[in-house]
Amino acid sequence: MADAISTTEGTMTRDVPNAGKPCETWYRIYGDLKSGVRPLVVLHGGPGVASEYVSVFSDLTIHNSIPIVIYDQLGCGRSTHLPDKRGDTDFWSEQLFLDELKALLEHLGIYNDYDLAGHSWGGMLGSRHAARQPGGLKHLVIASSPTSMDLWIKAQDVLRKRLPQDVQDALDKNERDGTTDSKEYHDAVGVFYSQFLCRLNPMPELLQQSFGWLEKDPTVYFTMNGPSEFYVTGNLKEWSMLEEAHKISVPTLLTNGWNDEAQDSCVYPFFKLIPRVRWVQFAESSHTAHFEEREKFFKIVGSFLTE
Repeated sequence: MADAISTTEGTMTRDVPNAGKPCETWYRIYGDLKSGVRPLVVLHGGPGVASEYVSVFSDLTIHNSIPIVIYDQLGCGRSTHLPDKRGDTDFWSEQLFLDELKALLEHLGIYNDYDLAGHSWGGMLGSRHAARQPGGLKHLVIASSPTSMDLWIKAQDVLRKRLPQDVQDALDKNERDGTTDSKEYHDAVGVFYSQFLCRLNPMPELLQQSFGWLEKDPTVYFTMNGPSEFYVTGNLKEWSMLEEAHKISVPTLLTNGWNDEAQDSCVYPFFKLIPRVRWVQFAESSHTAHFEEREKFFKIVGSFLTE
């Protein structure tokens, strides 16, 4: 049945200040943007984890006839890479990605009528976009995203203490010694991810592909986040929506998993502050409910977007 979905790929080329060259943003559309059904634009996480792993949002095209737009944010996947900008916290800013999103909405001709879903970092980006109250945005989905990075970091510290002691020791030692590129650290991070990022074994192929892009070029992730999900040294460290979440005026769906990196403490302020909001938790999931409880996840999201 999935083979019946029409897909279109393209690139948007634009000048980005201080990039040093024209920049392309790669995108894929599932379904038809001219079908008369409001499209859903999906923002991947990371930052810098490319969009393969959110391609399963096309389940909504199959079951709800919703056109889906996914894209690789600047610096990752099939979009322009700028590895010489590693560590440039002035260039790799939240505003850079807000500008890219707005430009893509205009490029595709959907800026006046669209829904938005973001996973992890994508939900952070989506929440900021929504707080600026763009007239065309009708619904927002924030999946496994924190209201602030301070809350996120505190949650990761709690989750780390649930790991076997030898894994905790390996993480502590390599972070202390500045050897976060070592195999020992990489393996220890893998244990954490198997508990709190995706509990499916083996990890879904699409998720592996997205992480493959990150391993090839960690420029954006390293600059904005840091060496790992729980060792945050980049310029997102001070990121927060605590002062702006109340400005989100569209109906909003929050989701997280019982074993999610985005623990309830991270999500609750969104629930408290956004005026028109509901929150669904997936009992069998960690950070990727759209894989771990795929059918249930998309049934809930589809109902929210079409009711």
